[in-house]
Amino acid sequence: MAVALEKTAPLAGVRQVRRRTVVAAILVAWLVLFVIFRGRQTLALAAADLTDLHRWFNDVNDSIGANRNSNPLFLYFFNEIRLVIDTLVTFVQELISQPSADRPVPQVGWLGVVGIAGYVSWAVGNWRVALLAVAGFTFMGLQGLWQESMDTLALILCAVFVALLFAIPIGVWAGLSDRVNRIVTPFLDFMQTMPTFVYLAPLTLFFLIGGASATIATAIYAAPPAIRITAHAIRSVPGTTVEAADSLGATRRQALLKVLLPMSKRTVVMGINQSIMAALAMVTIAALIDAPGLGKTVVQALQSLDVGTAFNAGLAIVVMAIVLDRVTTAASTREEAARRSGGRFLSWRRPLLAAGGVVTVVLVYMSHTYVWAAEFPGEGGIGTSIASAADTATTWAQDNLSGLTNAFRDGITNGLLNPFQSLLTDSPWWLVAAVLITLGAVLGGWRAGVTAAVCVGLLVGTGVWSDAMTTMASTLVATVLVMVLGVAMGVWMGRSLLVDRVLRPTLDAAQVMPPFVYLVPFLALFGATRFTAIVAAIVYAAPVAIKIIADGVRAVPETTVEAATSAGCNTWQTITKVQLPMARSALTLATNQGLIYVLSMVVVGGLVGAGALGYDVVAGFSQGQLYGKGLAAGLAIVLLGVMFDRITQAAARRTSA
Repeated sequence: MAVALEKTAPLAGVRQVRRRTVVAAILVAWLVLFVIFRGRQTLALAAADLTDLHRWFNDVNDSIGANRNSNPLFLYFFNEIRLVIDTLVTFVQELISQPSADRPVPQVGWLGVVGIAGYVSWAVGNWRVALLAVAGFTFMGLQGLWQESMDTLALILCAVFVALLFAIPIGVWAGLSDRVNRIVTPFLDFMQTMPTFVYLAPLTLFFLIGGASATIATAIYAAPPAIRITAHAIRSVPGTTVEAADSLGATRRQALLKVLLPMSKRTVVMGINQSIMAALAMVTIAALIDAPGLGKTVVQALQSLDVGTAFNAGLAIVVMAIVLDRVTTAASTREEAARRSGGRFLSWRRPLLAAGGVVTVVLVYMSHTYVWAAEFPGEGGIGTSIASAADTATTWAQDNLSGLTNAFRDGITNGLLNPFQSLLTDSPWWLVAAVLITLGAVLGGWRAGVTAAVCVGLLVGTGVWSDAMTTMASTLVATVLVMVLGVAMGVWMGRSLLVDRVLRPTLDAAQVMPPFVYLVPFLALFGATRFTAIVAAIVYAAPVAIKIIADGVRAVPETTVEAATSAGCNTWQTITKVQLPMARSALTLATNQGLIYVLSMVVVGGLVGAGALGYDVVAGFSQGQLYGKGLAAGLAIVLLGVMFDRITQAAARRTSA
């Protein structure tokens, strides 16, 4: 056995060295051919030019718009779905809306909403979470964003409700059946690989812009986490427990309802938590298709470079995300807390919950009856101060830090981004295609090479090759910087439990924030440039990469580290010669996730001058003649995501083998 291990390790090392040599040879050959063929056959397309595919998409859009109310498929299917979803969203919005000329007193005003939020948080969690929920909702009102916050909350509630109607049953089915799990998994991979914006364009084609399309897009985006985690929860129930239920004569339905679901309840609630977080991210982005709420305020402020307003609305999004995350997280751990406290937990909780329910009903009645309890009092004072402070800080940063920020921006742009972008955009398309396909095959195997070939061929067909290469350059540069940051912070966390305990809560909080929020501070520092989008993408993607690398470094056996230390290795040698090589699979996985997270920020960056595919998608929503090009750009983003995902996942599997 020992001899076999000794033989296997050198062989793996030889394969790794050979792979690196082949990759280096490919890159050298690319540089040589780039010098020879630079500027030829680049498939560049002017900003206003359209290909036949783009015009065909425009024609399809126009045709659907002209026949929407006469085509049976739309008349009796898509329009009916839109009507049902629209009715649901409108009902919830009107239920918690501010008083208006049409409805002087809402069904549930601000006081009732705050009361319900506090009571529900207490019922599913604990009093600390309830206090956080009350404070959070009150703060959003004081910001002057109560109605926008309620619109966002209404869309989230409707989208998650619709998503869970399908996600929980599918997740249970996938957990019970290996065949269903194998069928569902590729679709879930594809759905989670797609950047959020890509869901919007096709759905507006069928459901128009507005709340209905936003809710449907959000429900589709929020469903995969719930499906995956529910299936995992069902599969995690010990087989002996299921066998015991079967031996007692339980039917399959009884085993599911009495054993599997109760024992997997905590994990399923965690899946609901992830769906809510995904829904919040998507709802804010859906502002591009006229979804109401906080996202719309942020988009309008970003488009006018109003940092103060964008920061105020972004802060409200963060507060809502923290409240929703803490409430659902507390719900998943409440039963465990109850078990630890024994019967004492229920003896005093039930009477207090009953009393709290009475108080909540009174608050709802008051908010329905009195205008002062329906319309948030003194609305906007804090929000104005926050926006003013953000504007002041922006002005100070631009006046005093512009030399430093501009030097940093210019150094990265001129030293790294521009040369790599030139290599991709000025190389002949067939040369870049050959390099991508060959690298895919070398790094990920022949299946990854085939996937790369298909994606590259379709990319050429979209007619936005040059923009795709520009986006690829920004994505890969951002990913490199993410990995530099990820390795530095991840190794630090992996080697120190104290650092891990200090940094992990911050990283968890950073992953809760929707992508829009990251743009605001960097817009203040760097202005509306593609570098702003790159930095925002780095900060958005870094937390997940850091955590994966930290876990990989910590998983290296202590005995191995001690052996290296006893052999005379210093700290640097232990990290570079032992821990990082043994955590290679974690590094590859972190690269995969970093790429996907960075790519998901491409279109968000299009709002602040990122250009390329991001701008194409945004322009497609706002300019009718560019709808087809925007749709093709969205497809190109999907193809890049699928290609990167498959290559890096395959490389991770080969590395860990």
